[in-house]
Amino acid sequence: MSLKGVIFDVDGVLLDTMHVWTDAGARYLQSLGVKAEAGLGDKLFTMTVDMGAVYVKERYALAQSAEEITRGINGVVAGYYADEAAFKPGARQLLERLKTEGIPMTIASSTTEDYIRMAFDRLGYTGYFAEILSCVQWKTSKAEPKIFFEAMKIMGTKPSETWLFEDGLYSVKTAKTAGLKTVGVYDPVSEKEQAELSQKVDIYVRTLEELDFDRLLGVPSLER
Repeated sequence: MSLKGVIFDVDGVLLDTMHVWTDAGARYLQSLGVKAEAGLGDKLFTMTVDMGAVYVKERYALAQSAEEITRGINGVVAGYYADEAAFKPGARQLLERLKTEGIPMTIASSTTEDYIRMAFDRLGYTGYFAEILSCVQWKTSKAEPKIFFEAMKIMGTKPSETWLFEDGLYSVKTAKTAGLKTVGVYDPVSEKEQAELSQKVDIYVRTLEELDFDRLLGVPSLER
């Protein structure tokens, strides 16, 4: 069997959460009774939360300090993971199948570990993963393979027998350089990257419901 371990990204792959990162600023402003400008989410998506807080304070002349705004925006995001974040189509079924097959799973995400645990604790799936690794806690990014190698170390797998599920193009490029096999998963927030992503990965799916699990396992097709 060619599949002995799986590494999952979370946002846009397992959970439908990418939009909260673009909506958080507007949601925060709404809580203050302030209407956000069109396209605010796209602007904030390119910034760190701290940078975004400064922009929001100056753009809307808020009385709150940048630090208070940062806490407010983070609170919006945390609340979404804790109370609203839902599985993307096919994700729950895939996790169940991998567990049934006895294949270890690890999360490698750019999102802080606390948010991820909030969501999976509520959904009842935290225990499905050998570990939840966050680039925030590991002080790294997916532009380098450090977090992927740590995940494989935990699972006891080699790159050639490990599959990464990702929606981010730069993460896939890093993983391919490190020798991992990759499944690209469509997410509308990453729409502009999809054409290139579909060419870089070993398998590309619009939703996880489309995934041919036997292909992951390395089972030969019976079709002639």
